[in-house]
Amino acid sequence: MKLLYVKANHFKNAKDNFEINLVAKSKKTAEDKEYELQKIADGLYVYSTLAIVGKNASGKTTAVELLDCCYSILGDFRLEGKHYDYRDIELDMIFYHEGYLYRYTTTLQEDSSLDNKAIFIKQHIYKKKYFKTKLKTIFEEDDYVELTDFGELPEDTSKVFFVLKKKCTRAIYFDSFGEGVDTYGLLFRALQNYKISEDIFMNIIRIFDENIKTIEKMDDHNYKLRYQEQIRIVSDKELVYLLSSGTTKGILLYTLMVASLENGFDLIVDEIENHFHKTLVENMISLYKDKAVNKNNATLIFTTHYCEVLDLFNRRDNIWIARSEGKVALNNMYDNYEIRTELLKSRQFYNNVFQTAVNYEELMNMKRKLMR
Repeated sequence: MKLLYVKANHFKNAKDNFEINLVAKSKKTAEDKEYELQKIADGLYVYSTLAIVGKNASGKTTAVELLDCCYSILGDFRLEGKHYDYRDIELDMIFYHEGYLYRYTTTLQEDSSLDNKAIFIKQHIYKKKYFKTKLKTIFEEDDYVELTDFGELPEDTSKVFFVLKKKCTRAIYFDSFGEGVDTYGLLFRALQNYKISEDIFMNIIRIFDENIKTIEKMDDHNYKLRYQEQIRIVSDKELVYLLSSGTTKGILLYTLMVASLENGFDLIVDEIENHFHKTLVENMISLYKDKAVNKNNATLIFTTHYCEVLDLFNRRDNIWIARSEGKVALNNMYDNYEIRTELLKSRQFYNNVFQTAVNYEELMNMKRKLMR
């Protein structure tokens, strides 16, 4: 299963008909097919990496939370535990599965009797066989045939269940805030659930702090930490404060990255550079582009303020620009901007080609006030 497209109405502060297209649309060179793209079916390619960029409060987080919303429905057939209002959200998503294209539409509502769960109304599922010769029409509605022979489900369960049949991790969303004292509990569950070897885990630890020799889970809230030559039993609260925030967040994120690469699900990261050295971000991007490592068509989707990271992208259609003018909008660098391809993408950001520059005038106003 691979998500190809999503459109939403009434989602958070996004404008209506808010769209994200995950299918490669510009010319596909042999080099792109080797590094930039993942082949899903004959002629059908999605991206190895996708970036959403923009200045502060431009709506980058809204975009990745919409993707997380869709992946939650496709993976768990439910939507729960989110911090935003489910009421009246209209979703229209297209995904590829076992040779067919499926279009799923629904409206979400809230039910006060449920514990922060969405209920699904007005659900429709449409299906058509994928053909390379009809690649340009995969998003057109005319060829889809509605599926109607479904049984009954609880109102908090999506009818996508009847297509995908079993729960499966389709993507993991990693936000910029971290998980606090729950970090190491999540870490060890991920190690177990995704069968990550101890050898790779120790590799990850040494990337972030060479002084950590081992971390072992004792019980749900206590860990044995060997730091340099000292061995200590520490609680989860102590461990989070003992190690740096960058180490804590980095170990968890890199563990989830390994799980994504080995199992073929997508990884969504909000503010990928938060607490990280730029080299670590570049390393993550390179691993998703390397087919010897990324053997199962995983995609890295991230937001960033590091404009220089975009210079690692050979394509433009996998870069989205977030802007907010009352409502959040996304513009695709390939579709919506005429830019000089010979110039570095980072340079064009700094030249404010995409209207994403920091408000220099207000910075100078602040400086003048501080000088008085």
